[in-house]
Amino acid sequence: MNDLHARRPGEEAVTLPGAFDAGLYFIGHIRTPWLQRADCPKNGLQTDAVCTVAVDPRFAAGLQNVEGATHLILLYWMDRAVRDLVRQHPRHAEGSRGTFSLRSPARPNPIALSVVELLGREGDQLTVRGLDCLDGTPLLDIKPYYATTDSRPGARVDRSGAAASGSPPR
Repeated sequence: MNDLHARRPGEEAVTLPGAFDAGLYFIGHIRTPWLQRADCPKNGLQTDAVCTVAVDPRFAAGLQNVEGATHLILLYWMDRAVRDLVRQHPRHAEGSRGTFSLRSPARPNPIALSVVELLGREGDQLTVRGLDCLDGTPLLDIKPYYATTDSRPGARVDRSGAAASGSPPR
């Protein structure tokens, strides 16, 4: 599907508010080999592609000691995603799903995250593996990944789309 605004059966869009509630700064951009959404690996797991995180020079001092982490959490802005979908019909699923139960880039605030392996740093550029975004995607933030606090081994997602009682799975 090439049209970013085309809707699949079961999808629902809303009218977005007239004004934004907050502002933010792009701290850099991400360089990847992917130019079209269909080319991006799902969650960065089906690729060994090496990508570059180019931090804006004014924020480069914030990279001090980043090499102490083997993995980083990157938050980025999916700037080419549609923003009005609240119900989507994923290609891999029968029927629709609520946007907040998916990791799709189509959402009111198209913020994405990836846990990436840090391969190296040269000045204001990081070399990483594990991304899933388009070339030129704006970077919002970089955080160290702490296995002791960020990993939740017991976490799960009910792939059927709904818990039997209507409450979240435990």
